[in-house]
Amino acid sequence: MTQTPAPAPVLSQAARVWVLAGTILASAMAFIDGTVVHVALPALQADLGAGFTALQWVVNGYALTLGGLILVGGALGDRVGRRRVFVWGIGLFAIASLACALAPTASTLIAARLVQGVGAALLVPQSLAIIAASFPKDVRGRAIGVWAGASAITTALGPPLGGFLVDALSWRAVFWINLPLSAGAIWIARAHMPADRGAGAAEGPLDWPGAVLAVVGFGLVTLALTLASEAGVSILLVAAVLATGIGTLVGFVAVEARAASPLMPLSLFASRCFAGANLLTMFLYAAFVTALFLLPFELQSRRGLSATEVGLTMLPIGLVIGVGSRFSGALADRIGPQTPLALGSGLVALGAGWLALAPPGYWIGIVVPIVSMSCGMALAVAPLTTSVMNAVDEARAGAASGVNNAASRLAGLFGVAIAGSLASARFFAEAGAAAGPDARFGVLPAPSDPGRAALEGAFLSGFSGALWLAATWAAIAAVVAWRLPRPTREAAP
Repeated sequence: MTQTPAPAPVLSQAARVWVLAGTILASAMAFIDGTVVHVALPALQADLGAGFTALQWVVNGYALTLGGLILVGGALGDRVGRRRVFVWGIGLFAIASLACALAPTASTLIAARLVQGVGAALLVPQSLAIIAASFPKDVRGRAIGVWAGASAITTALGPPLGGFLVDALSWRAVFWINLPLSAGAIWIARAHMPADRGAGAAEGPLDWPGAVLAVVGFGLVTLALTLASEAGVSILLVAAVLATGIGTLVGFVAVEARAASPLMPLSLFASRCFAGANLLTMFLYAAFVTALFLLPFELQSRRGLSATEVGLTMLPIGLVIGVGSRFSGALADRIGPQTPLALGSGLVALGAGWLALAPPGYWIGIVVPIVSMSCGMALAVAPLTTSVMNAVDEARAGAASGVNNAASRLAGLFGVAIAGSLASARFFAEAGAAAGPDARFGVLPAPSDPGRAALEGAFLSGFSGALWLAATWAAIAAVVAWRLPRPTREAAP
């Protein structure tokens, strides 16, 4: 149940700058964590002796609680105050980051990453909801473009900085990045963001049954997908876990249809623009996150780059997205989202397909497809987010932001699980007898080792198969983009 919220205060230009600065800093903290972790995966794998499945869970554990609980974060902000929940989330994220840095085992690290996801689930939806409440709709696309662009530029510093820290110190050092960012974001929020006005726009208890079903359902489906690639695991066990997970998700939808205050109001999907934009989000982010997850293994294990060199190689991703998003947001305000979304998704598909071919040479084989994917995401990010936020009324901005963020995070979760399982399965199938008992996807012997050639060929088979799958997902996103209806300037009923 919702009621009409109190009118938003009219903010000065200076106040809006502080709002953007605070939301950018907090969002960058959550986004940096993902990019830094990708660069650190090979070093983390060697230091903790972690298998490829454990590495998938280092990434997926964070995505699971973030994607499953981000709806709770959006709804909680609508009820008890967006600034308050924003600060809670930043604090919890910082504490979990410290636990990650001190983790003695892969299992402990995964547990800390789960808690990190909870903190991110509280702070991320508030960022867009606070922007939506602070900027009029006629300039909101430009504001979201600035947020997306600045967040991306800040995030772009994560890979090279993380690579330098891995080489100079340890993979553990990359988690310390979040602590000064957390302190700065909390100070800005408390000193410069508008205070929460009363109890917020929404009433009713939080939908905790829905939250539990979402996390359990997505977790079981992810577990089934990762188990499928492990040797010796019964297909019956995989099928049972998958069926239970799907059944739990069906129960989640049923609960949402009857809940008085659902986390995911099904009425939001009555808007074709909202439903289509979230479908596009799922396919596009599954493709992009899958490429980011697998790329460091290709660069470090097969091509022999250091962690610092990997970070510098991935630097254009954030820079291109950051510079381009501001202009693509304004472009979508003028001509609509379909063209930039379709072109952007097509460029991501082109880049992923080029990586799947694994052509020789650093510039042609790596830099060109990375720039292609980066340009594609620069075209798509701001128009996609603006389409979602403009498709709903402001009273449900938190819920809409939560749904869209959940779609992007869960897309990455399933993308890594599905494509990672495919890569691992093809690796062991191709390696055959060359894969000893200690063989792991992404770990190759020294170039002088006589068994290197067989394992490198098996690695390329798995890597290419996973990237072709990612390219297919991005191509589907481009098709969906052309079918999106043009949003109106008026809020959806």
